[in-house]
Amino acid sequence: MKKLLHAGAAGALTAGLVLVGSGSASAHVTVVPDTTTAGAYALLTFGVPHGCGESATTEVSLQIPEQIITVTPTVNPGWEIEKVMATLDEPVDDGHGGQYTERVAEVVYTTDTPLPNGYRDAFVLSVKLPDSAGDTLVFPAVQTCEEGESAWVQLPAEGQDLGDLEMPAPMFELTAAPADEEGEAQADAAVDGSTSAVSWVALALGGAGLLLGGAAFLRSRRATS
Repeated sequence: MKKLLHAGAAGALTAGLVLVGSGSASAHVTVVPDTTTAGAYALLTFGVPHGCGESATTEVSLQIPEQIITVTPTVNPGWEIEKVMATLDEPVDDGHGGQYTERVAEVVYTTDTPLPNGYRDAFVLSVKLPDSAGDTLVFPAVQTCEEGESAWVQLPAEGQDLGDLEMPAPMFELTAAPADEEGEAQADAAVDGSTSAVSWVALALGGAGLLLGGAAFLRSRRATS
């Protein structure tokens, strides 16, 4: 069974959903990863294609799943960026001899030059994906406008199609590493093993050659003395 990995506040946001003038929107706030491979480093592009109804966008808040610890936002001209931190229940190894004691729980983009309705912008985050192929990562997003806001936080019920939701949260499913990559890794290991074996055989033959050459040299010296 697939598991949804999303920010803890998503349920509360869904229960208190605020929709202002965007119920008939033809496009959603979406996320497009450059890779969905579990455990990989990925660039996530969040697209904001319209305002709240006819109102221009002034802020976009992106909630980060708890399984993602660090986030590096890409700078967008005209937008200020804030990383909202949350304390971890337990420290997490950072892979460099240290530990993370907090994580990026939310990334907020704000602007003094509102994005007009009908114009698109994109926000890119660099993250390391969790090692959990088959799970779905959910990024609840709240779009604030000059008038009102749109909360893109709805999650599909069991068996429900995502396209049936009016205000779906941006999400995607983690996948396993492609079979060809695994095959290449196994092939590389086999080649390394074969190379090592050949090297040892070559050393052994070289040693045997030295011994035979030495014996022949001794015999020739005895014959001439």
